[in-house]
Amino acid sequence: MRLMSRAMLMAMVTLWCAACASAPPEPTLYQRLGGREAIKLVVDDFVANMAADPRVNGRFKGLDAARVAKLQTNLADQICDAAGGPCAYLGRDMKTTHTGMGITEAEWTATVEDLVKALNKFKVGQKEQQELLGALGAMKKDIVGQ
Repeated sequence: MRLMSRAMLMAMVTLWCAACASAPPEPTLYQRLGGREAIKLVVDDFVANMAADPRVNGRFKGLDAARVAKLQTNLADQICDAAGGPCAYLGRDMKTTHTGMGITEAEWTATVEDLVKALNKFKVGQKEQQELLGALGAMKKDIVGQ
């Protein structure tokens, strides 16, 4: 009887382990976005969208090419990091960066729309867009009205 109980236990453990091993882990948001290069393409388009958007392009006046490139790098690192990628955002925290800028709710909305436009251009899925916007949306309180 005891031998049969052990055999049953071993069979159940084996089946459980086999079930665990057969379910591959879901790819991270970073992987589903296409990795670092795909994120960089989206960010470059996003920044171009903002620069062309009359609702927010005044924020770009006086920025030279080096500052725009730094902004693009920081945004790509931030998205990569927020999406679970291997990047580390090394820029200043959002509250420090945006203090004194007086960014409005309307500017926030315009910026989100510019990002969504870039995501759509590169055919990023709705699930991935929602996950990314959720992760970035957590920063809103440190950006708007500072």
